[in-house]
Amino acid sequence: MAQLIQPDGHCLFLPVDHGYFQGPTRKLEEPRKTIKPLFPHCDAIFITRGVLRSSVDPNNSKPIILRVSGGTSMVGKDLANEGITTSMEEAIRLNVAAVGLSIFVGTDYEHDSLLNLSKLVDEGEKYGIPVMAVTAVGKELGKRDTRYLALSCRIAAELGARVVKTYWCEDFEKVVRGCPVPVVMAGGPKVDTEFEVFKFVHDGIQKGAIGVNLGRNIWQNDFPVAMIKAIRAIVHENASPKEAQDLYDSIKSEKRKS
Repeated sequence: MAQLIQPDGHCLFLPVDHGYFQGPTRKLEEPRKTIKPLFPHCDAIFITRGVLRSSVDPNNSKPIILRVSGGTSMVGKDLANEGITTSMEEAIRLNVAAVGLSIFVGTDYEHDSLLNLSKLVDEGEKYGIPVMAVTAVGKELGKRDTRYLALSCRIAAELGARVVKTYWCEDFEKVVRGCPVPVVMAGGPKVDTEFEVFKFVHDGIQKGAIGVNLGRNIWQNDFPVAMIKAIRAIVHENASPKEAQDLYDSIKSEKRKS
């Protein structure tokens, strides 16, 4: 965990694992091109083994969180029916800092996904590899409420996850307070402006999240480097949403001039 969480107690993880169920997601069609300019500004990258091998320079010095669950797709019957796709031995070969998988509380596959987490924790503990649990909601975005997310995060922690990735929500402090392991934020509500992203990120950090695990809000932005630098300022420098917006606008302006 010391590789992932920085000395200030915070972290910025960059997820680029979306293709494992979405295929060639917009602006992630060519992962190498998406990842390269953002790599210097993240603390770790959340990625599948296929994209890690094909699209990340093996000489990189960033910690890897390896996505090890999957087996479903957007065109399939149920996104919640995931299994473990990658062995712990493979994770060791790839020299990862942690592994991550999704859990689907409240679905028909709740039992399977929670046992997947438990088994992965058992395997990880043998080798000192921490597990990040992702409180996935599949296609049911309406589940992003405080009560559901607090339940999911607590269960993940009880089963041995060392860190939990979950969505920002109203009253986010209740989610964090009920989870005895660190919480990182995934995306929040669908928003139309960068400033709205900066607001929910700032709110989540103020309410106890140790960092973010944001992908599309960064690399689908027209100025992804400006976006990741602005979010990094909130996470690591306690910047306000306005300060983050000013930084974003400044970098964007310089980019347009060049």
